[in-house]
Formats: sequence, C-alpha cells, structure tokens
Amino acid sequence: MRRFICSAVALGAPQPAFASSLADGTSMLHMVWVAVCAGLVLLMQPGFAFLESGLARAKNAVNVLMKNFTDCAIASVGYWTIGFGLMFGVNSTGWFGFSGFMPSEGTGLVNVLYQTFFAATTATIISGAVAERMRYLPYLIGTLAVVVLIYPLSGSWIWGGTPEAPGWLRGLGFVDAAGGVGVHAVGGFIALAAVIVLGPRFGRFGRDGGVRQIPGHSLPLAALGAFLLWIGWLGFNGGATEQDFSDLGRIVLNTHLAASTGIIGAILLQVLRGRPVLATQVLNGALGGLVGITAGAKSVEPSSAAVIGLGAGVIVVLGSALLHRLRIDDVVDAFPVHGLCGVYGAIMAGALFAGDLFNPERVLTQAIGAFAVAAWAFGAGWFVFKSIDLMIGLRAPTEHEQSGLDYTEHHELGYPEFMTARTHRAVEDAAPARATAK
Repeated sequence: MRRFICSAVALGAPQPAFASSLADGTSMLHMVWVAVCAGLVLLMQPGFAFLESGLARAKNAVNVLMKNFTDCAIASVGYWTIGFGLMFGVNSTGWFGFSGFMPSEGTGLVNVLYQTFFAATTATIISGAVAERMRYLPYLIGTLAVVVLIYPLSGSWIWGGTPEAPGWLRGLGFVDAAGGVGVHAVGGFIALAAVIVLGPRFGRFGRDGGVRQIPGHSLPLAALGAFLLWIGWLGFNGGATEQDFSDLGRIVLNTHLAASTGIIGAILLQVLRGRPVLATQVLNGALGGLVGITAGAKSVEPSSAAVIGLGAGVIVVLGSALLHRLRIDDVVDAFPVHGLCGVYGAIMAGALFAGDLFNPERVLTQAIGAFAVAAWAFGAGWFVFKSIDLMIGLRAPTEHEQSGLDYTEHHELGYPEFMTARTHRAVEDAAPARATAK
C-alpha cells in the first residue's frame, strides 16, 4: 500500500495537499498506536502484581497486591502534577525542566499518559524487592518521592529538552530507546537501596552465613504475571517507534527475541553449574532479557538482541547468587533483573549499535550514562527511604512480619480458609477494636 501511494505521488497527484493529508493521517495513527501501547504498559501493573504476590508468602499476598494497585494511582497523580514537567518541561540547564506541570491540553496528552505508566512501572519495581516487611503507608510515601523527584530528574537527563538544548546525557548521544536505564535501572537501584535500609526478612539468613529459602506461595500466579509482563513489554518498547513506524518491526521482534534468549541463558547457566533448573530463575531470565533489550530495542539488529538477551539471563542467575552472598534480601530479585540488566543492556546497546559495532566512544558514552543514572538512583533512593525510616519507620514489627502483613496492615486476608489458629485468634481479638474504630 505504501509503495502504491508513493507511485501515485510520483505520477502527478496533487502532491502538497496529498502529502499533508498523508502526514496528518500518519500522525493520527501514531497517536492511536501510542495510546494502545499505554494500555499495554498498564497491563504490566497486574503482571507485576501477580509476579510479586506469587513469589511472596500467602500471608502477605494482599499487602503486595495493595502496594501494586495503589502505587499506580499515587504515581499517576504525582507524575502528572510535578514529575512530567520536571522531566519534559523547558530544560535550559540540561538537568531538569521547569514548565509543563499538570498538562491538560493538546494531542500530546496521549504521550503524557504513556509516560505516566512508565513512572508507575519504576515505582512498582521497588514493591517486589521490599515485600513482606515494609509497612504500607511508608511505602506509598516513598513511591511519591520516586515519581516526583528521583525518576523525572534522571529522565530529563536522558530524554528531556530539545535537540538545541537537550538534557545532558541526551546531548552526549546517550541511547535509551524505552527506559532500560531511565526506568528499569532506576527502579532496580532504588530497590537495592530500600532493601539495604530495611534489612532482610526475619530468618532469611542464618548466623552461620547460610541462606534460608523462603518460597513464594504460588508459582503459577508468578508465571502468569511474567507472561503479562512479556505481553505488556511489546507496548513498553513498541511505543518508542518513529512516527512513520519504520522501526516498529525491529523493536517488537528484538523485544521478543531477547525475552526468549533470556530464558535460554538462565537455563544454560543453571545446567552448567549442575543446579536444578528453577522456575523462579527462568521467569526472571525472561524479564532480564526484556530489560536488557529495552535501551537498544530500536538500534540493534535482531541477532544482537538475541545475544543481549542471552547475557541478561546469565546475569540474573549470577546476580541472585551475589545478593545471597552479600546477605541482601530482595524477594523477587528486582535488583539483578532491573538494575544489573538495565545497566548491562545500555552498555550493550552501544557495543552492538547497528552499523557501528564496538565503537569505543559510543560504548563509553553508554557506560557513563548508565553508571551516572544508577549512582543517582541508589544515592537518592537511600536518602529517601532512610529519611522515612528515621521519621516514621519503614519496617513492620517482628510480630507483624511473622503473622503476615495482610491482616496487620489491611485487616484482610488473601486466603482466609488457610488461616492458622494463631491468625484466627488474632482476627477474633481485633474484631471489637475494628468495630469501635468504625
């Protein structure tokens, strides 16, 4: 069809008007596509909710779901109010914008929605890492700080400004198509800071240095979440296509290939190490591959995307083992998946840039950008969560952690038919107090 249109123009059709209407039609189609992609990115929220709640114990399922459900709302309002302006407003300094707060007019509002769900994704990455011991309200305060300050400031460095007055990383030529660093590495390194401030779950590590496995309550639920994330990622990366859609095929194929080879990389490493092939590692291998390709989704060849995904699957498995060795308790391995694979993917996007392989200047630029953003996210995240901890406390009391945060934080249970006798007594004892409070 496109070839036919071009031929018609060449044969003497009314070119200016035709070209104008064609451009308007392409622009409208692109706007609709971005809106569809925004919906796919929103689909990632239940994906994260299922993955994280499935990898947590049954007594914390409601708490994890509530954090995912409400951080989307908090992030959306906070980002629309302040974050979007800081990220995409007039950026004369190269560090942050100072206009465009609370946007309310124009066709660009579709992009505002799309970007809003990116902010929500950044916050949601943290919820899985801190599951089973962070209190609900302090978590939401941390979410607000992430989406109105930490995420939009680094995002303005990567994507903000204009070609004439860009954000400082954009000006260097840093490439991040859809947020491998800007979203995922930011979320992963904030998550690392948060779990360090929190400390490990009760009983996670023994005094002898041993690691106690605390399995989640539903691997099928976690697998469903991973599948939803895989589907949603096609919109997460696909929305970064150019207005003429010339690179859309490459973006979505690269995204899928990297997820597939991420699984293969995770399986191969476990087999080579003589370990059982764990479903949790395989699921995270797919997610690591998706994170790894996000920065270079539109700038590398499919064969390179397959290589990037393979390496990401290996990094996920090794990164999980590293956390255990360092006695850092990340419930869903958010840091290896999003933090490490985000940085790795950005550097590989420079090394395997189509038509300019292994250009040392490009690789150096990618490394500078990735490590600068990671350092900012970790440092700012540590400051935010440490401040919240000092002011109102982050961590649930030990007895609440042992009983489960579903009831102690929300007075509800995800699986009431499986309550223990102890929990049953706690519910009954608290019933008069709840009635009085109402």
